[in-house]
Amino acid sequence: MIEIHIEASQNQKLYFASDFHLGVPDHITSHKREAKIIRWLESIRSDAAAIFLLGDVFDFWYEYRKVIPKGFARFQGKLAELTDSGTPIIIFSGNHDMWMQDYLTDELGVSIYHEPAKLFVGDTKLLIGHGDGLGPGDTKYKLLKKVFKNSFARWCFSRVHPNLALTLAHSWSRSSRISTSEYEEESFNEKEYLFQYSSGIEKKEHFDYYIFGHRHIHLDMKVGATSRYINLGEWVNNSRYASLSNGQLDLVDFES
Repeated sequence: MIEIHIEASQNQKLYFASDFHLGVPDHITSHKREAKIIRWLESIRSDAAAIFLLGDVFDFWYEYRKVIPKGFARFQGKLAELTDSGTPIIIFSGNHDMWMQDYLTDELGVSIYHEPAKLFVGDTKLLIGHGDGLGPGDTKYKLLKKVFKNSFARWCFSRVHPNLALTLAHSWSRSSRISTSEYEEESFNEKEYLFQYSSGIEKKEHFDYYIFGHRHIHLDMKVGATSRYINLGEWVNNSRYASLSNGQLDLVDFES
């Protein structure tokens, strides 16, 4: 598993957010959310040792060799501004934007990861990622993910004209749970997939925090004796983020 090491002074924080889903449910709503995200990024820039965006930043993203999806220019500009000023920005791809390649790295200076990673900050150890396909269950998605990540499938998709390809992709994406506001309402407990995944890892290797997105719900659950599993939720209907300072992790609602 990849390791990320971040140095932070006592006055600095690490920030975590997930599931912006820029692009849904419509242009106007997404544009307002984009502006809110930019305000959040500006509000944390002064003390950010690093900013982690844990997947599904875009509701759909695909990079052709010469083309990327239109939109989100202000958000991308803010990312470039922050990295130019020396703030590391790390993005984990999610199930909606798993086809990120090198554009955001080459043009905006962000780091891209496609699998969970171990994060070390001083004496604090975290396991972070988007969370899709982890833990038991969700068999259909795990199979679909293998198809989507297959190089031949990506080659075939690249042969489709961008106008048609992106229209089809956005149509599929807008039928998803986040786009239609159809959320799981059950009370999550020890059967929750990512909690089970975190618990299984904790039995083998200790982490202070397990931080994921993907589920579109806010969770803060105890794992083992001293660890916590955090799910950051989403920004379509909420705007929660996590901050880590001197080993202490706090959950904050932005402009709530």
